[in-house]
Amino acid sequence: MASGSKKSYSVSDMIEQNSNKGFSLKIEKAIPWILFAIAGVSVLTTLGIVFTLIFETMTFFSRVSLFDFITGTKWYPFSIENPNYGILPLISGTLKITGIAVLVAVPIGLASAIYLSEYATDRSRRFIKPILEVLAGIPTIVYGFFALTFVTPFLKNFMPELSIFNALSPGIVVGVMIIPMIASLSEDAMSSVPNSIREGALAMGATKLEVAIKVVLPAAVSGIVASVVLAISRAIGETMIVTVAAGATPSLSWNLTDSIQTMTSYIVQVSTGDAGYGTTIYYSIYAVGFTLFLFTLAMNLLAQYISKRFREEY
Repeated sequence: MASGSKKSYSVSDMIEQNSNKGFSLKIEKAIPWILFAIAGVSVLTTLGIVFTLIFETMTFFSRVSLFDFITGTKWYPFSIENPNYGILPLISGTLKITGIAVLVAVPIGLASAIYLSEYATDRSRRFIKPILEVLAGIPTIVYGFFALTFVTPFLKNFMPELSIFNALSPGIVVGVMIIPMIASLSEDAMSSVPNSIREGALAMGATKLEVAIKVVLPAAVSGIVASVVLAISRAIGETMIVTVAAGATPSLSWNLTDSIQTMTSYIVQVSTGDAGYGTTIYYSIYAVGFTLFLFTLAMNLLAQYISKRFREEY
């Protein structure tokens, strides 16, 4: 028996402790394999999606010329006599929406990030950031009806020629939707810049705005550009807003007041039952989906490259 706070152990107690440690060691050895299996599920799911897209897309191109698909300027898959499968009108509609969204989201998102990082108090930041996160959590179908029933009628007061379905109002609303992504990621990148850099610039006579624009922004450029590229990728893949408010008229023109159709809205149109299983139109949604996949993959790879290439470490 030990004195004071020390505790005595019998031989049976020590044996029991060792046996419990052995069980813990077995669990510890099994944990990496369990985590590996869980991570493997996501990898296998991604590979399954990619292989499905490739296989079904090859079936489509066995019926439709790849050259005509890439270079064609008409998209009329439902034409009985002479169907056309030129992807360019759908790409044009997608880029219209994305371009408008970027013009809306980048200035507002960066301004919000600068304010949150450089000007806002802790109390203001705790109030504003949750509101931005609420914007990110609103279902996109709600954004779509907001564009159709509020933004479009509002814009018609200034643009009477604006159609009910158009590219302008859903593009603006998609921009509003991706503002939280740009603002949050850019604010995180700017907040990671050490305060010593800010203090050095202020000590040399720079104003707070000059510090934000000429010192903090260049130092956080990798994170900011990566956030913008990821937001563009999100805008390219947006579905319900453009399905509800943009229309279903494939057009290669750059007129923003008329009805258009994007790649995602075409997939929704066909998926809701406008084409029978096994038809060329049915397989066209996989070709369009694979094209969309290549767009978003390229944007994500570009974001990763920019983030690594221009990363500043302090």
